[in-house]
Amino acid sequence: MSSPALRRAQLEALVEAQGACRATPPLLLPANPYFDLAGEEFGRRLLLTSDSTGGEYCLRPDFTLPIVTDYIANGVGQPAAFSYLGPIFRQREDGAAEFDQAGIELLAQPDGDVALDQVLTFARAALSHYGVVPQILLGGVGLFEAVLAQAEMPDPWRPRIRHRFGHVEALKRLLARLETAPDLPRASQPSRDALVTDVTEQMVAAGLSLSEGRTPEEIADRFLEQQALDAEHVPPATLQLLRDYLSISGPVLEALRRIEALAEKYQLMLGAPIRTLRRHLDGLGEARVTFDASFSPRLDYYTGIVFEMRGQGGTILVSGGQYDRLLERLGATAPIAASGCALWVDRLEAEWPK
Repeated sequence: MSSPALRRAQLEALVEAQGACRATPPLLLPANPYFDLAGEEFGRRLLLTSDSTGGEYCLRPDFTLPIVTDYIANGVGQPAAFSYLGPIFRQREDGAAEFDQAGIELLAQPDGDVALDQVLTFARAALSHYGVVPQILLGGVGLFEAVLAQAEMPDPWRPRIRHRFGHVEALKRLLARLETAPDLPRASQPSRDALVTDVTEQMVAAGLSLSEGRTPEEIADRFLEQQALDAEHVPPATLQLLRDYLSISGPVLEALRRIEALAEKYQLMLGAPIRTLRRHLDGLGEARVTFDASFSPRLDYYTGIVFEMRGQGGTILVSGGQYDRLLERLGATAPIAASGCALWVDRLEAEWPK
């Protein structure tokens, strides 16, 4: 029976064998990008500190963000591959705040589907070193976006609904609110300039700062945006379509057949993303694969296919997928194909038969 040291050495060799640049980002990183991209929920798990000027930093909570940031800083466009194995730092309810992650990030590859296959193959190989035949959960961000793009609804609601995709309860609440929204007559709105003037006067009268916190312009824009949304209604048939789609979950082939039937019923063109999903099933071997139409990481830069691989107890051992929008969010001027995954090394070791 292999020892923990041997399994670690095998994982190290697998990381090195990816034909990628071994990435070693600094242990101390600016915290703001994590708050901007991942939000307060992830921010609460950061281990924070500050410098003498008040700048906020965190101990490295992942490898993906610094790898991508460095790639952009050095000029984007050329295909690049990175692998890593080392410590990250997050506050956790169970387990130490310092633990190891391994993974790969494939950027600007000429064929995004081939890159995702490499990511899936790497993840399966890592799990095999620990004797794990995983349960694999697939999600289709691109598939949901295709449904959303073709569904009949006012355009302002599409980004709102997309933003909640992956937040199952939040999306359910939004759909319920849209279903019960009263059909109010469209009211005339004040001009933006008049609204900014009115908000400014009220803030000055209340002794509030015009520069700290939300500005009068931001408050006015938010009010006008909400008024416009309240005046638009999503048809009941569209709400039913979204509920029907999001309820689909189960063995992957059965789930895809249900989506094909739904597409036929609602006259949606979903052939391309469904064929892409089917193509990637060939490389998943004997693992049990399920598809959940409502599954997505809670980050809106993910695109295409996303996945989790779990152990026998349901513990997430690997997560990843395609995240073509991340580089744009960090300053790239055009979409750049990106795929990757992260493995929790301590969880993999706990899966080893005792």
